[in-house]
Formats: sequence, structure tokens, C-alpha cells
Amino acid sequence: METAQAVLHDGSSIPVTTHGDGPAVLLPVSLAPHTAAEAETLRQWGGDPDLGPILISGLAATNRVIAADYEAHRMAHPAPQTLTPGNIAVDLLAIADAAGVDRFAYYGYSWLALSGLQLALRTDRLRALAMGGFPPLEGPYRSMLAVTRAAHAMSVQTAGEPAGPVAAPEPGDWDSVSVLTTEAQTQQFVTLYEALQDFDDSAAVLPRDLAKLAFAGAEDQIDYKPVWGGVRVAIGEPLARHQATLTKAGWDVRVLAGLDHMGAMHSAVALPILTGWLQGTGWVK
Repeated sequence: METAQAVLHDGSSIPVTTHGDGPAVLLPVSLAPHTAAEAETLRQWGGDPDLGPILISGLAATNRVIAADYEAHRMAHPAPQTLTPGNIAVDLLAIADAAGVDRFAYYGYSWLALSGLQLALRTDRLRALAMGGFPPLEGPYRSMLAVTRAAHAMSVQTAGEPAGPVAAPEPGDWDSVSVLTTEAQTQQFVTLYEALQDFDDSAAVLPRDLAKLAFAGAEDQIDYKPVWGGVRVAIGEPLARHQATLTKAGWDVRVLAGLDHMGAMHSAVALPILTGWLQGTGWVK
């Protein structure tokens, strides 16, 4: 394993590690281990506490994996006014530069998937793009803005209040989740989704030689109550609806039966999809 530091658009630095040998694949995931309590909470909510290490070790068998926990970095170092699609692309390219690679593949899930799409529109260095948990066509940009604005309003309301005991929500009951993030942390995602309101993904022109994969759970959908904006965030439905159109445009599309947003993220699901797809694109050693 090799380590480096990448300087991002706001002047903050993020650790970058590289693993394995072969064509480069950039993964915005974490190698940091979870405590037993954290891991158990993740499992109760349907998450995979070993996601990062398993993806890295699995893909490093045939690729040079560049790993940087971009989401955790942004929570520790928020960019409330500057987390725009263009600046995210700058950050991801800085991570690739720190690892010393020019052309690379990218895999991201959820908002990190849409970040990959924005990256692909801004550089010719991307060889392959894999989007999990976010559709490349009819993305939920408006509904996510409503949810992030609601989260930001809650964080502003609770700013300065003394921390007290918080009742543990029932796993899966997203409406009962308390906002424990800061105003700056939530504002950066409002900034991101505000910047995407005029983005027309149906008119997006990607490089012709870019290999493209999109996958999501067929049950990936959350209906939020009014306190969270009263919107539906649909991921699996639009991906299934536009599967034929996307396939015609060169996308490899997988709609995963029986899985929701957390389920389709699991390493047991994502790793076989990614390894098989990368082999099919020729982006392996």
C-alpha cells in the first residue's frame, strides 16, 4: 500500500492510498475500521460495515485501486458554499493526481455516483464510470434538494442547543432520524443540489469511448414525510423505466430485484458486478 495527500479545491488535504497493480480505479471509500457498536448499528440499518476494505481488496487483485474517503472528509471539512459539481470534479482529479495516475475508472454510490457523472462531463481522463444507487437519467435532483434543505433547516434550528439523549430510531424508519449534523455539513449538500437544478441529464453528452455502468435496487425508493420535504426519492424506478434508452446509449444497466438503497450497496452485491463489468470493458490487467 502506498500513501499520499491530495490538496482539494478548498485547500484541505485528504489521505489517498493505492493498492494493487494494473489499470487504475478510483474508489471514494474508507479503509477505516468500525467499532463493534458502529458495525452493529450499520447492520441494523441494512449497511455493510466492511464495504470499503472488501471493495478495495477485491478490486486490487486486478487493478490499482486509489482509495480516498471523500464523504468522511467532507463531513470533517465541510465546504458549505463551494461543494459544487465542478469543484467535486476538481477534487476527484486531485485525488487521481496524488496517486500519480492519468486515465482511470471510477465507482461511486448514491451522491458519489452523481459526482462521477459530473466528473465524466468535465474530463477526458475517465476511462470507465460505474454509478450505483443513482440513475444517470431522471435523477432525483429536485427531491434531493427538498430533503437536504429540510436537513439544513433542522441543523440550523438545533445549532447551539445542548446535546441531550436521542431516542434510537427504528432501523428503516428514516422519518424518525434526528439531524445530528452541523449547519455547515448540511449546507454543502444544499449547495450541491442547488447547483444541479438546471442540470438536464437527458442532454448530457459523455465521451464516446467511456464505458458506462449503472445499477440500483428495484426497491430503491424512499417516501419522506413533510418534515423531510414531503417528497419521493426514487432511484430504482427511473433506472428501470429508462433501461432501454440507457442501453441504447451504451450503458450497462442492472436493476436488482428485491434490493433497496442500502442492500444494493453491499460489497457482496457491488463487488461481483464491478469485477465482471470491468473485465468486460477490458479495464483489467
